[in-house]
Amino acid sequence: MQASPVVIGLVAGEASGDVLGAGLIRALRRHLPDARFVGVAGPRMQAEGCETWYEMEELAVMGIVEVVGRLPRLLKIRRDLTRRFSALRPAVFVGIDAPDFNITLEGRLKQRGIRTIHYVSPSVWAWRQKRVFKIGRATDNVLAFLPFEKAFYDRFNVPCQFIGHSLADAMPLDPDKAAARQHLGIAPDARCLALLPGSRGAEVEMLSADFLNTALLLSAQYPGLDIVVPLVNARRRAQFGAIKDRVAPDLRVRLLDGRAREAMVASDAALLASGTAALECMLAKCPMVVGYRMKPFTFWLARRLVKTPYVSLPNLLAGRELVKELLQEDCVPDKLAAALAPLLKNDFHSQTLKETFRDLHRQIRCNADEQAAQAVLKLIAQPVLSR
Repeated sequence: MQASPVVIGLVAGEASGDVLGAGLIRALRRHLPDARFVGVAGPRMQAEGCETWYEMEELAVMGIVEVVGRLPRLLKIRRDLTRRFSALRPAVFVGIDAPDFNITLEGRLKQRGIRTIHYVSPSVWAWRQKRVFKIGRATDNVLAFLPFEKAFYDRFNVPCQFIGHSLADAMPLDPDKAAARQHLGIAPDARCLALLPGSRGAEVEMLSADFLNTALLLSAQYPGLDIVVPLVNARRRAQFGAIKDRVAPDLRVRLLDGRAREAMVASDAALLASGTAALECMLAKCPMVVGYRMKPFTFWLARRLVKTPYVSLPNLLAGRELVKELLQEDCVPDKLAAALAPLLKNDFHSQTLKETFRDLHRQIRCNADEQAAQAVLKLIAQPVLSR
């Protein structure tokens, strides 16, 4: 009789988690070619053969106010996933980011004797630090892509492995800007600005108008400015297009289906929402400004809970302000344009910034997909202890 294939459960909650999940599946298939992957997956994970029980976008909710409106549906999905995974009994369950959803799910599955991994540490070092104890109860291992995160978990004896970041592995230390421009049809001597208003619907709704008005100001300062706007899917493209028709109908921009990385490499500067996009922009060696806004109550609460001076990953990695962050009431066109204008000159300051980005890139280039796969395989090989 043939042995049953190893089953691995996965739940990703947004586009960045979908990228990580797809890389993990590819790496695991090199060791377990017949493994079955099942859970909640985005298009990249599905392309690698992961079965999905729910659309990933259902979990992609930002902000406290927004979550409240979706809470009954989110709780129903989590109950159903608990039931399904408990019946299926995967060899390992991996919750990818989405900590408010996944850590509770991981805890319930661990109680039922299923090994669990949380991939991408939540920002426990920045706010709600007592969550580290819940994470320790819910997971058998935390996979972190920032070196200082492991040091934090070590203080509390919670298993954590620093694996670097798969984006740092995938992207070259010295990106080919000329090739990226050629692929996108951007002239070698043109000034180019990338706008990235986020992957979530709420982010696009909150940020697009200010980003477009910023581009209008910069276009007046730099006539002929090329503006590229990569959008994560057709839904976000339609949403952004509708806002542009209302706010800046005459502004010449090029909407791209995906291709965010190529747009960053090709651009002289980028205006983007905080999150994984800021890390990717750093790895693309593209100077940037981070602009972000939340619902007023969500931001009021965050300001009182967050214990770090920065929100963007380049600044957190460097331990200082490399990248200008303009949040909430500061996320307005005149301030955004003033911060971006010097970066579009591509002068000595921009070149120095790119060198610093390169140094940070090397620090987190650690073959993350394979390290994550090895962490999963190590758990599979361990006997299940009674809970």
